[in-house]
Amino acid sequence: MAEWQLLLYIAGQTPKSIKALSNIKKYAEEHLTGKYSIEIIDLLKNPQLAEGDQILAVPTLVRKFPEPMRKIIGDLSNEERVLVGLNIKPGN
Repeated sequence: MAEWQLLLYIAGQTPKSIKALSNIKKYAEEHLTGKYSIEIIDLLKNPQLAEGDQILAVPTLVRKFPEPMRKIIGDLSNEERVLVGLNIKPGN
């Protein structure tokens, strides 16, 4: 299993959702190469899934593992904020 389990909650293919996915893929490849999985959860298709992780806005990135769980809301365009928010250190 991947060492880093990330969930990206979106609501359809909005420009913000597409940008968030593109950004997290880029950061994960740069900093977590081969050690992560990203699951996309579209709340338009599965609205009931928002409740489990208490998703109030989209896009929201959730770090499920390693614990503790962390959340970042937005298009993830600020790389430093995302890395700090997920507690990803260079060379993780």
